[in-house]
Amino acid sequence: MEVRVRRTTLRLLTTFRSSRLAYDSIDTCVATIVHRGVAGQGEGTPAWAHGEHLDEVVEAVDAEGATVLGDDLSDPDRVLDRVADWDAPVGARMALDGAVHDWLGRVAGRPTWQLFGQPRTLAQPTGHTIGIADTAGTLAAVAAAPPVGALKMKVRDAGDLARLVAVRAATTLPIRIDANEAWDFDTARDLTPRLRELDIQLVEQPFPTADVDAYRRYRELPDRLPVFLDEGCTDVASVHTARHLADGVVVKLAKSGGVRATGRVMRAARRLDLAVMLSCNCESELALSQAALLAPLAHRIDLDSQFLLRDPPFRGLGLDRGRIVLGDAPGLGVLPHPPAPRAPEASR
Repeated sequence: MEVRVRRTTLRLLTTFRSSRLAYDSIDTCVATIVHRGVAGQGEGTPAWAHGEHLDEVVEAVDAEGATVLGDDLSDPDRVLDRVADWDAPVGARMALDGAVHDWLGRVAGRPTWQLFGQPRTLAQPTGHTIGIADTAGTLAAVAAAPPVGALKMKVRDAGDLARLVAVRAATTLPIRIDANEAWDFDTARDLTPRLRELDIQLVEQPFPTADVDAYRRYRELPDRLPVFLDEGCTDVASVHTARHLADGVVVKLAKSGGVRATGRVMRAARRLDLAVMLSCNCESELALSQAALLAPLAHRIDLDSQFLLRDPPFRGLGLDRGRIVLGDAPGLGVLPHPPAPRAPEASR
């Protein structure tokens, strides 16, 4: 078993802003495993919202990846369980788990989604995220959005109402909002009637994870918005907490550690009658193809970071009436995308 890992930087078309941060690039990594002469690749995104750094992700894959996988992939369920239970950074588990799923398809000469018995086109349309900007910038982003099934708008406080009003006037698409823990209870209480008038579909992580009292008080409000936990839901244990605070959970490979571990979270949520939104961080089409293997377990899809990238390193995903179409190449279905040619230098 050979395991390699390389760093890569994903550059965005524009600076993306939420209530917590602003960025125009993300550092991530791609793990490659080679077994029986067949290579598989998986992307691993550090769980930066929870303090994880790329250095520790890369170091874990380098130091322990081959040992965790073992010498034989003939029992992939056992291997994937070992990866999911590995005491390593989330990004390292995500990368190895993805590489195994890619390898399984490649060794069979078929797309991995086909091995899973999934349709090539996801059943649910994906949403698309609009970062925080002024009203003009927001409307420009909405106008440039791909033909998706919903918009998710990052918000900060009551000052975002004007943006929401403008977007509602510009589109009939469902609108979701994501406060990334920026609100307190009073803000939520005061904004909810206006948000209802604008037919806002749901709110993600309105309060800080630790502010359990705000979640409980908000649940008691009449005609409140449905609440989905994102930062507050990372594993199966947190799902059991979520059932008392929210209506649904947002799951990401970069929070739970790959397809196998995230699937456990999704099944636990469904058993507790929580709605499940399958989402992503800023990731390439390789990671999105890993996540898409879990689409049948999701009530909503939010896999959209491919639309934010400049010079993406992988290509293969399509879009059909708002629904993601998976790649048909063996493995995860995506292929390396050659970088854009550099402009010739002026002669001196």
